[in-house]
Amino acid sequence: MKFIEEVVVDEFLPTVRSMLAEDLRERGFTQREVADALGISQSAVSKYAHGDVARHDRIVADERVRDLVERVGEGLAAGEMAPVAALVEIEVLIRRLEEGDLLADLHEEAMPALADAEVEFAVHDPDSGLRERERVLSSVRRGLRTLTNASGFARLIPNVGANVAECLDDARTIDDVAAVPGRLVDVKGQAMVPGEPEFGVSEHVATVLLAAREAGATARGAVNVRYVPETVEALAESYPALEFDPERPTDEAVADAVAGAESTDALVLFQTGAVGIEPIVYVLAPTASEAAAIVRDIV
Repeated sequence: MKFIEEVVVDEFLPTVRSMLAEDLRERGFTQREVADALGISQSAVSKYAHGDVARHDRIVADERVRDLVERVGEGLAAGEMAPVAALVEIEVLIRRLEEGDLLADLHEEAMPALADAEVEFAVHDPDSGLRERERVLSSVRRGLRTLTNASGFARLIPNVGANVAECLDDARTIDDVAAVPGRLVDVKGQAMVPGEPEFGVSEHVATVLLAAREAGATARGAVNVRYVPETVEALAESYPALEFDPERPTDEAVADAVAGAESTDALVLFQTGAVGIEPIVYVLAPTASEAAAIVRDIV
């Protein structure tokens, strides 16, 4: 694991300091003056001067970095820029280069998993797409732990399997919904999880969740379980329990059922089956972990 701050410290700052030291020496600064201007030791300046500190070629070649070095060097040499002002100029450029730019690219090279995430993000943006996706995946994992640790959950797994899902805030398709690839199955009384949660792998539960949200529900998490009348009755004591027609297209049937709900942050959707269609209950809640907790409490 490598943080972007490490890229700044290990790659960017040594390169920029080396470039600045060279620039100031060329402007007639002594080694001591360079050290004072940059806030570093004379021995560090000596290492820069003798090429003992490696420079990152892409940073050296970046025109914005070269312009910064020239502007700061000129300002320090002319006495028109204080070291604090120079620091601010460098900090501003660092923040710019972190946001989907050079430093973000270097960070992705050091952490290929960031590029594999296939989302646009700004590393220091707390509302970035990457951060939200990781939050959703973490919630699904917590939900899975809640259910697999619950004694008796396996008997609530339907024949078609169960799943735990959560969608992004602006979800539109199943690619915006994280769940377990395949489904949870009952193996000798134990709920077996076939793999780590990922996005775009649960058309069944995702379709119900997305249809409910399209109809106005605010829930982002969902768990499906076996239909048992007593289970629905127990859930209905605390949450709206809405039946939909399994013989209609799922998105339309769910949307019609949810349209009349008084509360949509947590609700129960169910269908009682038809020819070739197993009856199923869907528990929807603000997050996957909360939906799992609701199911656990009725086991």
